[in-house]
Amino acid sequence: MTARVLVVYTGGTLGMVPSDQGYVPAAGLEARIRKQLADAAAILPSYDLLELDRLIDSANLLPADWQRIGQVLQQHWSDYDGFVVLHGTDTMAYTASALSYQLRGCNKPVILTGAQIPLGQPRNDAVDNLTHALLLAADARISEVCLCFRGRLLRGNRARKVNSTAFAAFDSPNALPLGHIGIDVALYGDRLMAPGTPDFAFPDSQPDAVALLMLYPGIPARLVDAALDPDQTRGLILQSYGVGNPPNADVTLMDALGAAIDRGVTVVNVSQCHQGPVNQGAYATGAELNSLGVLPGLDLTPEAAFTKLHFLLGLDCPVDIIRELMVRPLAEDCTPA
Repeated sequence: MTARVLVVYTGGTLGMVPSDQGYVPAAGLEARIRKQLADAAAILPSYDLLELDRLIDSANLLPADWQRIGQVLQQHWSDYDGFVVLHGTDTMAYTASALSYQLRGCNKPVILTGAQIPLGQPRNDAVDNLTHALLLAADARISEVCLCFRGRLLRGNRARKVNSTAFAAFDSPNALPLGHIGIDVALYGDRLMAPGTPDFAFPDSQPDAVALLMLYPGIPARLVDAALDPDQTRGLILQSYGVGNPPNADVTLMDALGAAIDRGVTVVNVSQCHQGPVNQGAYATGAELNSLGVLPGLDLTPEAAFTKLHFLLGLDCPVDIIRELMVRPLAEDCTPA
Protein backbone atom coordinates (compact mmCIF):
# COMPACT_ATOMS: atom_id res chain seq x y z
CA MET A 1 0.00 0.00 0.00
CA THR A 2 1.31 3.46 -0.87
CA ALA A 3 2.35 5.51 2.13
CA ARG A 4 0.33 8.62 2.93
CA VAL A 5 2.16 11.75 4.01
CA LEU A 6 0.84 14.98 5.48
CA VAL A 7 2.76 18.12 4.58
CA VAL A 8 2.28 20.86 7.18
CA TYR A 9 3.15 24.30 5.87
CA THR A 10 4.07 26.62 8.74
CA GLY A 11 5.61 29.38 6.62
CA GLY A 12 9.19 30.04 5.61
CA THR A 13 11.15 30.79 2.47
CA LEU A 14 10.08 27.66 0.58
CA GLY A 15 6.52 28.94 0.16
CA MET A 16 7.22 32.66 0.07
CA VAL A 17 6.52 34.97 -2.84
CA PRO A 18 8.21 38.22 -3.88
CA SER A 19 6.82 41.53 -2.64
CA ASP A 20 7.95 45.15 -2.57
CA GLN A 21 9.38 44.47 0.89
CA GLY A 22 11.15 41.24 -0.12
CA TYR A 23 9.96 37.65 0.23
CA VAL A 24 6.85 37.21 2.40
CA PRO A 25 4.81 34.15 3.50
CA ALA A 26 1.87 33.40 1.20
CA ALA A 27 -1.07 31.03 1.26
CA GLY A 28 -2.08 28.85 -1.69
CA LEU A 29 1.08 26.76 -1.64
CA GLU A 30 -0.48 23.39 -2.52
CA ALA A 31 -1.17 24.25 -6.16
CA ARG A 32 2.37 25.57 -6.57
CA ILE A 33 3.87 22.44 -5.02
CA ARG A 34 1.88 20.03 -7.17
CA LYS A 35 2.85 21.97 -10.28
CA GLN A 36 6.55 22.03 -9.40
CA LEU A 37 6.64 18.34 -8.37
CA ALA A 38 4.56 17.05 -11.29
CA ASP A 39 7.55 15.47 -13.01
CA ALA A 40 8.39 13.48 -9.86
CA ALA A 41 4.83 12.39 -9.08
CA ALA A 42 5.47 8.78 -10.07
CA ILE A 43 8.11 8.28 -7.36
CA LEU A 44 6.46 10.28 -4.60
CA PRO A 45 4.05 9.03 -1.94
CA SER A 46 0.49 10.22 -1.80
CA TYR A 47 0.42 13.49 0.13
CA ASP A 48 -1.96 16.12 1.41
CA LEU A 49 -1.04 19.65 2.39
CA LEU A 50 -2.28 21.54 5.43
CA GLU A 51 -1.48 25.21 5.92
CA LEU A 52 -1.44 26.76 9.38
CA ASP A 53 -4.09 29.41 9.80
CA ARG A 54 -1.39 31.93 10.65
CA LEU A 55 1.77 31.44 8.65
CA ILE A 56 5.03 32.14 10.43
CA ASP A 57 8.06 33.98 9.20
CA SER A 58 10.44 31.88 11.25
CA ALA A 59 12.26 34.93 12.62
CA ASN A 60 8.97 35.67 14.42
CA LEU A 61 8.62 32.16 15.87
CA LEU A 62 7.40 31.95 19.47
CA PRO A 63 7.57 29.02 21.91
CA ALA A 64 3.78 28.74 21.65
CA ASP A 65 4.20 27.93 17.95
CA TRP A 66 6.03 24.70 18.82
CA GLN A 67 2.94 23.59 20.70
CA ARG A 68 0.69 24.62 17.81
CA ILE A 69 2.74 22.67 15.26
CA GLY A 70 3.04 19.62 17.50
CA GLN A 71 -0.68 19.49 18.17
CA VAL A 72 -1.44 19.62 14.44
CA LEU A 73 0.75 16.54 14.00
CA GLN A 74 -0.96 14.80 16.90
CA GLN A 75 -4.42 15.50 15.49
CA HIS A 76 -3.51 13.73 12.25
CA TRP A 77 -1.12 11.12 13.64
CA SER A 78 -3.33 8.10 13.02
CA ASP A 79 -4.31 9.21 9.50
CA TYR A 80 -0.86 9.31 7.90
CA ASP A 81 2.29 7.22 7.70
CA GLY A 82 4.65 10.17 7.89
CA PHE A 83 4.86 13.93 8.09
CA VAL A 84 6.75 16.77 6.45
CA VAL A 85 6.93 20.12 8.24
CA LEU A 86 7.80 23.03 5.95
CA HIS A 87 9.49 25.68 8.06
CA GLY A 88 11.67 28.74 7.76
CA THR A 89 15.36 28.00 8.09
CA ASP A 90 16.23 30.68 10.67
CA THR A 91 14.61 28.86 13.59
CA MET A 92 14.06 25.41 12.10
CA ALA A 93 16.58 23.85 14.49
CA TYR A 94 14.60 25.18 17.46
CA THR A 95 11.34 23.68 16.18
CA ALA A 96 12.99 20.37 15.25
CA SER A 97 14.38 20.12 18.78
CA ALA A 98 11.10 21.11 20.42
CA LEU A 99 9.12 18.55 18.40
CA SER A 100 11.59 15.81 19.33
CA TYR A 101 10.66 16.35 22.99
CA GLN A 102 6.93 16.82 22.44
CA LEU A 103 6.55 13.72 20.26
CA ARG A 104 7.81 11.30 22.87
CA GLY A 105 7.73 7.70 21.70
CA CYS A 106 7.60 8.79 18.07
CA ASN A 107 6.91 5.84 15.78
CA LYS A 108 6.71 7.58 12.40
CA PRO A 109 8.98 9.86 10.37
CA VAL A 110 8.62 13.59 10.97
CA ILE A 111 10.83 15.45 8.50
CA LEU A 112 11.43 19.18 8.70
CA THR A 113 12.69 20.99 5.63
CA GLY A 114 12.62 24.36 3.94
CA ALA A 115 14.60 26.28 1.38
CA GLN A 116 17.06 29.09 0.86
CA ILE A 117 15.33 30.17 -2.38
CA PRO A 118 11.53 29.91 -2.75
CA LEU A 119 9.73 27.34 -4.84
CA GLY A 120 9.31 28.51 -8.42
CA GLN A 121 12.21 30.96 -8.31
CA PRO A 122 15.28 30.44 -10.55
CA ARG A 123 17.98 28.20 -9.05
CA ASN A 124 15.76 27.26 -6.11
CA ASP A 125 16.66 24.45 -3.74
CA ALA A 126 13.04 24.01 -2.69
CA VAL A 127 12.13 21.29 -5.19
CA ASP A 128 14.97 18.97 -4.17
CA ASN A 129 14.51 19.54 -0.45
CA LEU A 130 10.77 18.91 -0.64
CA THR A 131 11.15 15.86 -2.89
CA HIS A 132 13.70 14.33 -0.52
CA ALA A 133 11.57 15.10 2.53
CA LEU A 134 8.52 13.43 0.99
CA LEU A 135 10.50 10.31 0.15
CA LEU A 136 11.92 10.11 3.67
CA ALA A 137 8.54 10.76 5.30
CA ALA A 138 7.27 7.64 3.54
CA ASP A 139 10.16 5.49 4.80
CA ALA A 140 9.04 3.27 7.68
CA ARG A 141 12.63 2.81 8.84
CA ILE A 142 12.54 6.32 10.32
CA SER A 143 10.77 6.78 13.67
CA GLU A 144 11.92 10.18 14.86
CA VAL A 145 12.00 13.90 14.22
CA CYS A 146 14.59 14.72 11.57
CA LEU A 147 15.75 17.63 9.48
CA CYS A 148 16.45 17.09 5.78
CA PHE A 149 18.39 19.65 3.80
CA ARG A 150 20.63 19.50 0.74
CA GLY A 151 20.53 15.72 0.59
CA ARG A 152 21.43 15.12 4.23
CA LEU A 153 19.20 13.62 6.92
CA LEU A 154 20.03 14.93 10.40
CA ARG A 155 18.58 14.18 13.81
CA GLY A 156 16.33 17.13 14.54
CA ASN A 157 17.63 17.93 18.01
CA ARG A 158 21.24 17.70 16.85
CA ALA A 159 20.89 20.04 13.89
CA ARG A 160 22.01 23.66 13.60
CA LYS A 161 21.88 26.26 10.87
CA VAL A 162 25.55 26.82 10.09
CA ASN A 163 25.49 28.91 6.92
CA SER A 164 23.21 31.84 6.17
CA THR A 165 23.46 31.67 2.36
CA ALA A 166 24.71 28.22 1.28
CA PHE A 167 22.31 25.53 0.10
CA ALA A 168 24.03 23.18 2.57
CA ALA A 169 22.77 25.37 5.39
CA PHE A 170 22.51 22.76 8.17
CA ASP A 171 24.84 20.42 9.99
CA SER A 172 24.82 18.31 13.15
CA PRO A 173 28.27 19.06 14.57
CA ASN A 174 28.18 16.51 17.39
CA ALA A 175 26.30 13.67 15.68
CA LEU A 176 26.75 11.81 12.43
CA PRO A 177 24.12 12.19 9.68
CA LEU A 178 21.32 9.63 9.69
CA GLY A 179 21.31 9.37 5.91
CA HIS A 180 22.29 10.84 2.58
CA ILE A 181 20.19 11.29 -0.54
CA GLY A 182 22.01 11.04 -3.83
CA ILE A 183 21.28 8.67 -6.69
CA ASP A 184 20.12 6.32 -3.94
CA VAL A 185 18.55 7.01 -0.56
CA ALA A 186 21.06 5.74 2.00
CA LEU A 187 19.89 5.42 5.60
CA TYR A 188 22.27 4.32 8.35
CA GLY A 189 20.16 1.93 10.36
CA ASP A 190 22.51 1.72 13.34
CA ARG A 191 22.11 5.48 13.88
CA LEU A 192 18.31 5.61 13.68
CA MET A 193 16.10 5.54 16.75
CA ALA A 194 13.88 2.51 17.25
CA PRO A 195 10.11 3.05 17.08
CA GLY A 196 8.52 3.93 20.40
CA THR A 197 5.03 4.05 21.85
CA PRO A 198 3.55 7.52 21.39
CA ASP A 199 3.27 9.43 24.66
CA PHE A 200 3.01 12.96 23.36
CA ALA A 201 3.04 16.04 25.58
CA PHE A 202 2.49 19.67 24.62
CA PRO A 203 3.08 21.76 27.72
CA ASP A 204 2.45 25.47 27.65
CA SER A 205 5.65 27.36 26.86
CA GLN A 206 5.82 30.84 28.32
CA PRO A 207 8.07 33.02 26.14
CA ASP A 208 10.03 34.34 29.12
CA ALA A 209 10.40 31.03 30.96
CA VAL A 210 13.94 30.48 29.66
CA ALA A 211 16.66 33.01 28.88
CA LEU A 212 19.81 32.50 26.84
CA LEU A 213 22.97 34.43 27.73
CA MET A 214 26.26 34.35 25.84
CA LEU A 215 29.35 35.20 27.87
CA TYR A 216 31.83 37.64 26.39
CA PRO A 217 34.95 39.43 27.66
CA GLY A 218 33.90 42.08 30.14
CA ILE A 219 30.28 40.97 30.51
CA PRO A 220 28.77 42.80 33.51
CA ALA A 221 27.06 40.81 36.23
CA ARG A 222 23.97 43.00 35.93
CA LEU A 223 23.20 41.32 32.58
CA VAL A 224 22.53 38.06 34.43
CA ASP A 225 19.92 39.83 36.54
CA ALA A 226 18.58 41.68 33.50
CA ALA A 227 18.10 38.39 31.63
CA LEU A 228 16.11 36.84 34.46
CA ASP A 229 12.63 38.10 35.26
CA PRO A 230 12.27 37.14 38.94
CA ASP A 231 8.56 36.38 38.47
CA GLN A 232 8.69 34.49 35.17
CA THR A 233 12.13 33.21 34.20
CA ARG A 234 12.89 29.77 35.61
CA GLY A 235 15.73 28.67 33.35
CA LEU A 236 18.94 30.07 31.90
CA ILE A 237 21.07 28.64 29.09
CA LEU A 238 24.60 29.94 29.60
CA GLN A 239 26.86 29.90 26.54
CA SER A 240 30.38 29.80 27.92
CA TYR A 241 33.85 29.52 26.43
CA GLY A 242 35.47 26.29 25.22
CA VAL A 243 34.68 23.27 27.34
CA GLY A 244 32.49 25.30 29.66
CA ASN A 245 34.65 28.02 31.15
CA PRO A 246 33.30 31.29 32.60
CA PRO A 247 35.26 34.39 33.66
CA ASN A 248 35.43 33.17 37.26
CA ALA A 249 37.71 36.04 38.28
CA ASP A 250 34.60 38.21 38.14
CA VAL A 251 33.27 37.40 41.59
CA THR A 252 30.19 39.57 41.10
CA LEU A 253 29.23 37.63 37.96
CA MET A 254 29.68 34.28 39.67
CA ASP A 255 27.69 35.48 42.67
CA ALA A 256 24.86 36.55 40.34
CA LEU A 257 24.74 33.05 38.83
CA GLY A 258 24.80 31.47 42.28
CA ALA A 259 22.02 33.73 43.51
CA ALA A 260 19.85 32.79 40.53
CA ILE A 261 20.33 29.09 41.26
CA ASP A 262 19.58 29.64 44.95
CA ARG A 263 16.20 31.13 44.07
CA GLY A 264 15.32 28.11 41.92
CA VAL A 265 16.53 29.03 38.43
CA THR A 266 17.91 26.04 36.50
CA VAL A 267 21.16 27.11 34.81
CA VAL A 268 22.57 24.94 32.02
CA ASN A 269 26.03 25.51 30.56
CA VAL A 270 26.62 24.90 26.84
CA SER A 271 29.66 25.72 24.75
CA GLN A 272 29.99 28.60 22.33
CA CYS A 273 32.10 26.27 20.19
CA HIS A 274 30.59 24.78 17.07
CA GLN A 275 31.68 21.27 18.05
CA GLY A 276 32.57 19.38 21.20
CA PRO A 277 31.07 18.91 24.67
CA VAL A 278 31.12 20.86 27.91
CA ASN A 279 33.41 19.42 30.58
CA GLN A 280 33.14 21.66 33.61
CA GLY A 281 35.83 19.76 35.48
CA ALA A 282 38.58 20.19 32.91
CA TYR A 283 39.71 23.60 34.22
CA ALA A 284 39.42 25.34 37.57
CA THR A 285 37.33 28.07 35.95
CA GLY A 286 34.72 25.56 34.82
CA ALA A 287 34.87 23.56 38.03
CA GLU A 288 33.64 26.62 39.90
CA LEU A 289 30.36 26.31 37.99
CA ASN A 290 29.98 22.81 39.43
CA SER A 291 30.23 24.20 42.95
CA LEU A 292 27.53 26.77 42.16
CA GLY A 293 25.15 24.10 40.84
CA VAL A 294 25.33 25.00 37.15
CA LEU A 295 24.48 21.95 35.04
CA PRO A 296 26.91 20.83 32.32
CA GLY A 297 25.04 20.77 29.01
CA LEU A 298 27.23 18.00 27.58
CA ASP A 299 27.14 18.34 23.77
CA LEU A 300 23.61 19.72 23.54
CA THR A 301 23.19 22.36 20.88
CA PRO A 302 22.03 25.72 22.24
CA GLU A 303 18.74 25.17 20.39
CA ALA A 304 18.20 21.76 21.97
CA ALA A 305 19.17 22.97 25.44
CA PHE A 306 16.81 25.94 25.15
CA THR A 307 13.80 23.93 23.94
CA LYS A 308 14.48 21.00 26.28
CA LEU A 309 14.47 23.29 29.30
CA HIS A 310 11.31 25.00 28.02
CA PHE A 311 9.67 21.58 27.66
CA LEU A 312 10.63 20.32 31.11
CA LEU A 313 9.63 23.56 32.82
CA GLY A 314 6.30 23.44 30.99
CA LEU A 315 5.64 20.00 32.45
CA ASP A 316 5.99 21.52 35.93
CA CYS A 317 8.53 18.91 36.93
CA PRO A 318 10.19 19.42 40.31
CA VAL A 319 13.53 21.21 40.04
CA ASP A 320 15.49 18.10 41.02
CA ILE A 321 13.81 16.08 38.24
CA ILE A 322 14.50 18.83 35.70
CA ARG A 323 18.15 18.88 36.77
CA GLU A 324 18.35 15.11 36.36
CA LEU A 325 16.71 15.05 32.92
CA MET A 326 18.69 17.98 31.52
CA VAL A 327 21.94 16.00 31.79
CA ARG A 328 20.42 12.77 30.46
CA PRO A 329 19.73 12.00 26.80
CA LEU A 330 16.13 12.54 25.70
CA ALA A 331 15.35 11.54 22.12
CA GLU A 332 19.11 10.98 21.63
CA ASP A 333 19.75 14.70 21.96
CA CYS A 334 23.19 14.42 23.57
CA THR A 335 26.07 12.07 24.29
CA PRO A 336 26.07 10.79 27.90
CA ALA A 337 28.97 11.94 30.06
